[in-house]
Amino acid sequence: MTTGPPVSRTSADRLARLLNLVPYLLARPGIPIAEAAADQGVTERQLRDDLELLWLCGLPGYGPGDLIDMALDGDRVTITYDAGIDRPLRLTPDEALALVVALRMLAETPGIGHRDAIERALAKIESSAGELGGAPVAVALPGNAGRLAEIRAAVESGRALRITYYTASRDSTGERVVDPVRVFLVDGRGYLEAWCRRAEAVRLFRVDRIDAMTELDEPAALPPRLRLHDLTDGVFRPTPDLPLVTLRVGRGGRWITEYYPCESITDTDGGDWLVSLRVTDLSWGRRLVLGLGPEVTVLSPPELVEEVRTHAAAALDGYAAPDA
Repeated sequence: MTTGPPVSRTSADRLARLLNLVPYLLARPGIPIAEAAADQGVTERQLRDDLELLWLCGLPGYGPGDLIDMALDGDRVTITYDAGIDRPLRLTPDEALALVVALRMLAETPGIGHRDAIERALAKIESSAGELGGAPVAVALPGNAGRLAEIRAAVESGRALRITYYTASRDSTGERVVDPVRVFLVDGRGYLEAWCRRAEAVRLFRVDRIDAMTELDEPAALPPRLRLHDLTDGVFRPTPDLPLVTLRVGRGGRWITEYYPCESITDTDGGDWLVSLRVTDLSWGRRLVLGLGPEVTVLSPPELVEEVRTHAAAALDGYAAPDA
């Protein structure tokens, strides 16, 4: 039996990351592991796994003087021997074009900070990409294009919005007035961050769940010392006060471990995974489980087990009714 999250990237992706990690660390001796993990776009645990693997890599002979070596001082790491891997990989044409498209998308997104840094990086990539850098690539932001354009205009004009929004965690739609702050992209989705007057707090709204929107004549009224969401670990940041759900997941449902933050993932002898994750509320958890069908079995908490059993039985009864 093994314990721990599965590797979510392919072997080729990990190899590329490892080859770039050495020159990255050489240029930043003593860098905190947390900072390096954030720059590499991986978790601290994944970075530590990468460092453990690097210790086994090096030149033929594979003796103490041939392998990549490093010094770990608490939560800081320094490369002490690079085995000749002192330069980052060159971008392939496809990789260069992908970066150009991504940076153009960021440059077009309203509310994004450090726009000057984005434009400098884009200029460098376009210059090094040669003819590909000037390719006429059309960049379309995800979500409803018309709605996103309206939100962009509202953010830039500083006006309040009345929106009709679908809240997935409660499976309900309601109307509220918000004061927009910024628009950003996470995992290919557009989000509006705004001050919600009804909740009296900063809230995130997925653009594709905004069913209707009206720009008001009044300016946005943002409170002083507004605290925005920390997006370092993604949009959803589970906290210990949220319900903890444990599921037995079959092969066809394993994708949820890459899509949702999980607290633990454990292999079983039968090939299933035991997955524990926190949910905003049990109603959302019930809809998730029912949508996955036979690929998932709820183990805890007991109230969620009962909710799933009740709703599944009601659905089966509906199919059995003569007029169903």
